[in-house]
Amino acid sequence: MRSNRIVILTQGHTNPITAKTAWAVLRYRGGDVAALFDTTQAGKTAGELMGVGGDTPIIGSLDDVDSPDALLIGIAPMGGKLPAEWKPIILSAIARGMEIVSGLHDFLSNDEQLVAAAEQHGVQLVDIRKNNERDVSNRLDLREDCLRIHTVGHDCSIGKMVASVEVANELKRQGQDAKFVATGQTGIMIEGDGCPIDCVVSDFVNGAIEKQILAQQHHDILVIEGQASLAHPRYSAVTAGLLHGCVPHGMIMVFEAGRTTVSGMPHIPLTPLPKLIAAYENLAALHMPSKVIGLAMNGRLLDAQQAEEHRQRVQDETGLVVCDVFRDGAGPLAAEVVKLRAELFGTAVSA
Repeated sequence: MRSNRIVILTQGHTNPITAKTAWAVLRYRGGDVAALFDTTQAGKTAGELMGVGGDTPIIGSLDDVDSPDALLIGIAPMGGKLPAEWKPIILSAIARGMEIVSGLHDFLSNDEQLVAAAEQHGVQLVDIRKNNERDVSNRLDLREDCLRIHTVGHDCSIGKMVASVEVANELKRQGQDAKFVATGQTGIMIEGDGCPIDCVVSDFVNGAIEKQILAQQHHDILVIEGQASLAHPRYSAVTAGLLHGCVPHGMIMVFEAGRTTVSGMPHIPLTPLPKLIAAYENLAALHMPSKVIGLAMNGRLLDAQQAEEHRQRVQDETGLVVCDVFRDGAGPLAAEVVKLRAELFGTAVSA
């Protein structure tokens, strides 16, 4: 997605949780976003409703934007279904010659009406998750001194992508040769490359992420975005394949302070962090020793004082560095990454 006149479709869902794709694109590619489309919130701004995006307007008609060139589906609902009531809006965008970009499991290219309209108007339908990955992992030609850091999760939808991007960006700010490796639709939209791991046939998950590693290991440090959680009853399979496919030297555990139950399954309590850390380390060790080197805390549910108290409790409980990448910055976690590289390879990445 290289457009710089993007309208993000969030119709009826303009909030940072349901529209987390919109939130992330606004945060990391805000300069490319012309507006958000939501007839129920027209006249407001992204900053008011999303907490990011500043004065980016929320519009109720595509006529309110000067020469938009792409419509991006801005939500990531459970199951990845396209809301039926959005279809007329998408057809209207196609009629205006706008490219349509979607990260949903519901592929635009499988809808005969959308395909016909796109062909009529010479418009491209881009399904970020669509892939033809058919390679298995071979565990060959991995660069020995390319440090692989993998963000892993306490649950789904807690900020693994954000933590990955923030740590990679902090390393770059320090002069390190770091690269964010996207494994989900939103990360791919932000970075411009990557692989939609949760939409790869299970036999090829390990090979798909290994392919990404091989393509990017000319960098000194790779920060590989995690997906789901080993403790999630629905999605643990993709987590395990991703973990074994990227064979990380170290991991960063991402968790949300204040969350007590599994995402989408409120009858199931979350696994305690120390137990889950041990599970990730043991499963990773089947292929290569790997330790959790720090924790990224999502403190959105807490005020500043509560967040700091919770951060300190988890740090004392685990004996590991814990930071909220928004409130504290990603510096403490970046420092642990550089420290691990020095320990493993005998040299730190110099700034």
